[in-house]
Amino acid sequence: MAEPTIAKARSDTFIDFELFKNELFSIADEMAVTICRTTYSGVLRDNMDFSTGIADADGRLIAQGLTLPVHLGSIRTALQAVMKKYAGRIEDGDVFILNDPFEGGMHLPDIFILKPVFAGGTLIAFAATTAHHVDVGGHVPGSNSVNSSEIFQEGLRIPPLKLVSAGHQDESLWTVIKTNVRLPVQLLGDLRAQLAACEIAQRKILALVDRYGAEESLAHMREIIDYTERLARAAVGELPDGEFSFEDWIDDDGMDIGHPIRLFVTVRKQGEAVEFDWTGSAPQVRGAINCTLSVTEAASYTALRSILPGGIPNNDGIFRIIRTTAPEGTIANVAMPGACAARALTGFRMVDCAFGALAKMVPDRVFAASDGGNVGVTIAGFAPSGDRFVYVDFSCGTWGGRPWADGIDGISNIFVNMASQSVEQIESEHPVEILAYEFAQDRCGAGKFRGGAPFYRDYRIKVPDATLQIRADRQTTRAYGLYGGKAGKPGSVCLNPKTTKEKIGSKVTIRVNEGDEFRYVLPGGGGWGDPLEREPAAVSRDVRNEIISATAAKDEYGVVIEEKTFAIDQGATEKLRLHLRSQRSAVSEFVTWGD
Repeated sequence: MAEPTIAKARSDTFIDFELFKNELFSIADEMAVTICRTTYSGVLRDNMDFSTGIADADGRLIAQGLTLPVHLGSIRTALQAVMKKYAGRIEDGDVFILNDPFEGGMHLPDIFILKPVFAGGTLIAFAATTAHHVDVGGHVPGSNSVNSSEIFQEGLRIPPLKLVSAGHQDESLWTVIKTNVRLPVQLLGDLRAQLAACEIAQRKILALVDRYGAEESLAHMREIIDYTERLARAAVGELPDGEFSFEDWIDDDGMDIGHPIRLFVTVRKQGEAVEFDWTGSAPQVRGAINCTLSVTEAASYTALRSILPGGIPNNDGIFRIIRTTAPEGTIANVAMPGACAARALTGFRMVDCAFGALAKMVPDRVFAASDGGNVGVTIAGFAPSGDRFVYVDFSCGTWGGRPWADGIDGISNIFVNMASQSVEQIESEHPVEILAYEFAQDRCGAGKFRGGAPFYRDYRIKVPDATLQIRADRQTTRAYGLYGGKAGKPGSVCLNPKTTKEKIGSKVTIRVNEGDEFRYVLPGGGGWGDPLEREPAAVSRDVRNEIISATAAKDEYGVVIEEKTFAIDQGATEKLRLHLRSQRSAVSEFVTWGD
């Protein structure tokens, strides 16, 4: 008679675990909603450039909110820095702050707020947030400079410190922060949004502990990580073993113009473990696109995570089976005092590079190269009222063609999961005008499944004098296509596109005047598969939607379309496709860098 009782006990334990796990994950998501609803800046409210998470007492990530993959693993790195410095001195009521890339951070605009959670005098968890702040000082407004040459130019460095000590705010530290930034009211408001998220997490976690008890809660936290590891090992174990390498190139660092920068990764898969080895990537550069190791780790985690089943949680359980290596002093692991304000650009490109290697391992799961990451735009100056303004926005473009479908149009790079700020909100808060915001025609890489269509934006400056900074790439090295797909078309940045049409490059900081206009066109995603195998009806639909022109339909896809009716001339299409096949060499078996 004992067996039913044992079975019921096991069932109850499993149900309790599932309820605890899902509630803990919900708390991380509620933290994200709290920041979104209480923050001051558009970068957090609209772009949602922040992350939230919950870690255990050892600093191991248990749950991450539905925010940015670029921060995968960064919370753990930040907590390790705090726990190393404050070993034995972490108290109930403390709140830690840091942003120093060389002491647990990633780049200076990303400020971590970390709150230990105690129950009955015992440390049981950490509530963690990191958020991109519009300005943290430095020589360029927005603190996201592409032309810094060392960390000291980039803004206020905050090593791991106690912002709140045993419930008491460190007013001196608050004052130092407030004094060294251009928009103190906004920054302090955004910091308080992070603090509010951590406070809510603390209350919810303690409610869980009250319900389950401290011992069982700690056991469930350990099991969530172990459970994730088991799922990840099982999924990785089904992937082919082997060694797969790939290289890609960043156009330049914005300082040494015309000197491409190599990214190289070797993925080694054996059994249930994977290594991403970035040896062979370029030495760190003068410009500010160098990455900390935590960013390189996040790019590796994101690439592998994207080819695994969706039900695996994002926490330390996955990190246990992924090893990321990068020599110090390279663009993938910057050494002091290297600049890294614009490190996200390299992080985006690392994901594309890692995908190139994984496409050799599992060609049916990996899409072609994306736009290369968002275009960062900063416009700063003084409004007619005399108040300083700093407008920071990240415009997200498109995915590459997938083995089963087209690349998604006008969507964020998979590494950041960000949204675009609304035109109305931008114009209501800043002295700039958006003149155009629409898809750019004939920019996506052709393929059986075409790359996603990028968009462009036109801006007009409405103050006498302002600083404009652009952070972009893939204006030379295009988004690669896979398995016969064509490379996407390059992006561009142009000043006064209707008159002088001055191309100003991808990584610039310049002065602009009232009435000046500028346009950036995002790069197109690469295509997947032979364009001559694309369904003619899909080509016709793209022409109707002005994603491609009738000329491109004919030249790239061999589809003859009547421009007024969008009707397909079946006979002419069959004849043209036969001719195009006879005129070309064999379709590339793997990667296409350009036409």
